Amino acid sequence: MFSKTWTQPSTAVSSDPIEQLKGALASADAVVVGAGAGLSASAGMTYSGERFRRYFSDFQSRYDIQDMYSGGFYPFESLEEYWAWWSRQILVNRYEKAPKPVYGDLLKLIKDKDYFVLTTNVDHQFQLAGFDKQRLFYTQGDYGLWQCSKPCHQETYDNEETVRKMFAEQRDMRIPTELVPRCPRCGCPMAMNLRCDDTFVQDAGWYAAARRYEDFLRRHRGRRLLFLELGVGGNTPGIIKYPFWNMTDRWPDARYACINLNEALAPEEIAKKSICIEGDIGEVLAQL
Repeated sequence: MFSKTWTQPSTAVSSDPIEQLKGALASADAVVVGAGAGLSASAGMTYSGERFRRYFSDFQSRYDIQDMYSGGFYPFESLEEYWAWWSRQILVNRYEKAPKPVYGDLLKLIKDKDYFVLTTNVDHQFQLAGFDKQRLFYTQGDYGLWQCSKPCHQETYDNEETVRKMFAEQRDMRIPTELVPRCPRCGCPMAMNLRCDDTFVQDAGWYAAARRYEDFLRRHRGRRLLFLELGVGGNTPGIIKYPFWNMTDRWPDARYACINLNEALAPEEIAKKSICIEGDIGEVLAQL
């Protein structure tokens, strides 16, 4: 367990932490990126404000939905309305590239390193930016996958073709009934493959990615490993943040770096091995 004494974050305008991070990246034998929602937000994948109104102003007017996140939990009266919402949500957040080149800038920094990405993001922006699929582990699901809502079996299904049809053919915030997706085995409605409750399906691909991540850590234990945390908040710290802190503490040659707009912190126990920068992730990466 760590104490509740935290390191003081540096500011992005200071050259010192930037130079420290440059040095840490240069000297690292390998890099583990831990990415949360703040990374996509920095890349322009915002769920509220102008971008929300651009795609969902009609839903906002009719249902008083104020952002994309809360809209995903709205109790629509029909599956036709539900999938009209979700087809838009999926299309603009999964099949379109982020407005800003933050993911591409990150890839340029680490592409010549042995790297692996652990992420709670479900928007697939890593692959859209050119990251190697075999070096990615999406722990919380993927907007591009559906599963049985029961679920009656542990498989997922690509949804791009049907989502594009839903988007093109919806009228008055409803999709045609014949496009409502149903489980090919039991006939129940399909659901998003997102970790919201205990019905989340961890399919063969999920377990294969988990094994690749575990193997990567095993192979690099004892080497100069940089844990680079980007935009991870406090909602699910047990997936990225706490494990990164623990491994940095236990492994002598490991270092921890955190870039976050508001929460760039590390426990005092690993302060000498940590670089904490508060600032916009995209702006910080552009300086490296």
